[in-house]
Amino acid sequence: MDDDLRVTDDIALPRAELAWRFSRSGGPGGQSVNTTDSRVELRFDLAGTQALPEPLKERALLRLAGRLVDGVLSIVASEHRSQLQNRRAAEERLVAVIAQAIAPPPRPRKRTKPSKGAIERRLTDKRFTSLRKQERRRPQD
Repeated sequence: MDDDLRVTDDIALPRAELAWRFSRSGGPGGQSVNTTDSRVELRFDLAGTQALPEPLKERALLRLAGRLVDGVLSIVASEHRSQLQNRRAAEERLVAVIAQAIAPPPRPRKRTKPSKGAIERRLTDKRFTSLRKQERRRPQD
């Protein structure tokens, strides 16, 4: 469990389930820009993983449905010049995306009434706005 990516205290993604692809990155890079494959694409089979419990996996599949292609989540990192830094950035991004996707839904908002003071202020402001606009009108003969 030492070599896994920690998502939460009790959930970790095994590195064996990560698929990497490397290619040349655009942008600045000096002389080595045309020779090094610094762009990183990290692919994680979310639909086929055994690392997530079934209810969390279903929640993640629902929330990430727009980002998945055949159940596979793809993360691209090319902001650094070094492949190693881009690999770390991609791993961090994957962990963040998975953590957000498996997080429990927020509690529903409890409806509250506006206070009497807030209602009074709103009505007073409406009256002042109305007066200001009336004063802009042309006087009627």
